[in-house]
Amino acid sequence: MVIGDLVLRVAAKAGATSTALPAAATAEEVAEAEATLGFALPPLLTRLYQEVANGGYGPDYQLLPLMGPGRTALSEYRSERSASAGGGTPYWPAGVLPILDWGCGMYAAVDCHGETATVLLFE
Repeated sequence: MVIGDLVLRVAAKAGATSTALPAAATAEEVAEAEATLGFALPPLLTRLYQEVANGGYGPDYQLLPLMGPGRTALSEYRSERSASAGGGTPYWPAGVLPILDWGCGMYAAVDCHGETATVLLFE
């Protein structure tokens, strides 16, 4: 499946199941997030944030906004990396961006350093 087709399918589903989606992230917001994180987002994730919405959609739990007020993918990444920095062995790996909070300390996260941008269940 081509990325563009997948983005269109996600956008259609998000629009059909959400009453009010947040505005999509701008290219400038994505660039600012990447500069703050110190790594690039995978192309599919970038397109979802820029073409569907800045989070707020999903089947049960919802995609975290990339940036903005409240809990975001950026704030959760910084929080997990900071909390895991003490003690010598960080438990939250660099470049693994939490994109969805499943509750009970579990995240869906994207390995932004991996060539295939694998989505991981991280607890």
